[in-house]
Amino acid sequence: MTTFHLTVVTPDGCAFDGQAERIVCRAIDGDIAILAKHGDYCTALGMGEAHIVDADGQRRRAACMGGLLSVLDGEVRLVATTWEWAEEIDQARAEASRKRAEEILAQKNLAQRDYELAQARLKRALVRTSIH
Repeated sequence: MTTFHLTVVTPDGCAFDGQAERIVCRAIDGDIAILAKHGDYCTALGMGEAHIVDADGQRRRAACMGGLLSVLDGEVRLVATTWEWAEEIDQARAEASRKRAEEILAQKNLAQRDYELAQARLKRALVRTSIH
């Protein structure tokens, strides 16, 4: 299988820098897959599962929460707001966050801002708990 150079960075540093066969992630308008020889492309990222198939054919799953993906001259760069490899996700913490968000959303007369923050927290928690 043909590979390409992929770099995944976050505000915390570099999560991946090497050759890959494929990256799949959630863009703001749906899931996308990038393979070698992809045309130049740029998109904003949404929240969801991502996975990389490296040059050895190993598949690694991650939770990706927003950012930007670009393909330019065969180089693929993903700048993520948050990128968490499946093995690094604390499932108990994600489940507790989901429960807290659901409790907030169940309250009556919740301010719009509090509702939106709880919705975002719930979505992040659901993404994290779905990755294992």
